[in-house]
Amino acid sequence: MEKLKILIIDDDPDLTEVLKIILTKANYKVSTASNKEEGMEKIATEKPSLIVLDVMMSTWQDGFEMSRELKNDSEFKHIPILMLTSITEKTGVEFESSAGNRTWLPVDGFLSKPVDPKVLLTEIEKLLPGN
Repeated sequence: MEKLKILIIDDDPDLTEVLKIILTKANYKVSTASNKEEGMEKIATEKPSLIVLDVMMSTWQDGFEMSRELKNDSEFKHIPILMLTSITEKTGVEFESSAGNRTWLPVDGFLSKPVDPKVLLTEIEKLLPGN
């Protein structure tokens, strides 16, 4: 059976590397992108099974914009998006309750950084196609 592909889009190289190790050990094929533009290119070429997406990258709203673009695109709207961010900690605004709102925050799951690896893997398994 072919490994499911997960794309991590986050501008923090240390976190990205840790996530990559965790997901690779869990038998996923993992690729990374450090910004919105690179992420969109990899989504188009690699067709991941799931995207782990940060909010604040080049700008504070990159992840928000990207999730809306993907969920409004017929080619990509089926790909589950797990938002993994520290935006609540940095802004004081709680976004988790908006997760799933197709206008404001069209993501399929939402976790705050730092995240326990077991919680991350459980959420990914829940969001992957066929689960």
